[in-house]
Amino acid sequence: MKMLKRVFLLIVLITMIFGIGYSGNQNKAGTTAAPHLLIPVGARYLGLGGSAISVASGLEAIYWNPAGIDLVKNSANALFSYRTWLSDMSVNYFAVSGKFRFGSVALALKVLNIGNIPITTELEPDGTGATFSPNYFVGTLAYSKRLTDRISFGVNFNIVHESWAQVGATGFAFDAGVQYRDLFRFTGLSLGIVVKNIGFPMKYDGSGLWVEAVVPGTERGITWYKVEAAEFEMPSVVELGLSYRYTIGENNYFMGSFAFQNNNFAYDEYRFGFEYSFREVLYLRVGYLLSPESGRWIPSPDVTTPNIFQNFTFGAGVNLDNIAGLSLEADYAFVPVKYFGSNHVISLRVGF
Repeated sequence: MKMLKRVFLLIVLITMIFGIGYSGNQNKAGTTAAPHLLIPVGARYLGLGGSAISVASGLEAIYWNPAGIDLVKNSANALFSYRTWLSDMSVNYFAVSGKFRFGSVALALKVLNIGNIPITTELEPDGTGATFSPNYFVGTLAYSKRLTDRISFGVNFNIVHESWAQVGATGFAFDAGVQYRDLFRFTGLSLGIVVKNIGFPMKYDGSGLWVEAVVPGTERGITWYKVEAAEFEMPSVVELGLSYRYTIGENNYFMGSFAFQNNNFAYDEYRFGFEYSFREVLYLRVGYLLSPESGRWIPSPDVTTPNIFQNFTFGAGVNLDNIAGLSLEADYAFVPVKYFGSNHVISLRVGF
């Protein structure tokens, strides 16, 4: 137990260090590599506004906090989630996991579907008639272990890929999280900490970076030159979450949750969530995302950079156990978006 406490304290200290080093900086917005790493998945916790860092469990915990992957009853689980995104884009998410004596191992794939984009040139600005389709995905290998009845930890190893036309980039990112239930032996109080997207910068390469040109003042004539792409850092974040679950009788419980997210490339965010459950079969959820700094930009007070997701979210879910030996769960979340159409998220989970 002493060793577990030391590990927990070490993770807290590391998180504090990252929180200082990765303070939000809106001036760097739009310069990050792999922004699709930050697209949340899974309707269950999106309905809570993304505030469930301390209680996320099962396959959806791969994104929110990998420490919760091992907190499942079933020995095998599968999850599919679909989310409408911005400007007719969508996000598909697939995940499977197995529970073993040494912990739980999971595999996940998140694919950003951008669609076909017309090819334009200087001579044909209205399009050549041809199209290309960008390819963005994140593949994850995750491990989680429940150390005691109150403490669990987890890690993700992510391979990140982006490609479009004739250029592409591949990178690697690392996530680590811990959850502590019944904090200070206070029943129902939980703490969660997670560090996400720690990795090396990404850099584009490919034949699309070669251009045909003539260097003035030389006799080389027409030749090929390569445009050297810049490197871009991973969108690292640190998140801290608290939650409290209050049970009424045998059939009802209420849960309130809070999360603070420190972003390396954007303003900090505060997230709040509330969930009601009846017999752990029917769930109703509401959440709110608050980013106080997103309404102003210090270098130019007249220019605002609002967070387009700063709004209420709503969700609901149904959990059915022991149906032909299977556990089935269906969840839905509604996420309003400023300036774009609202996002609809559905998730289907099966366990056995």
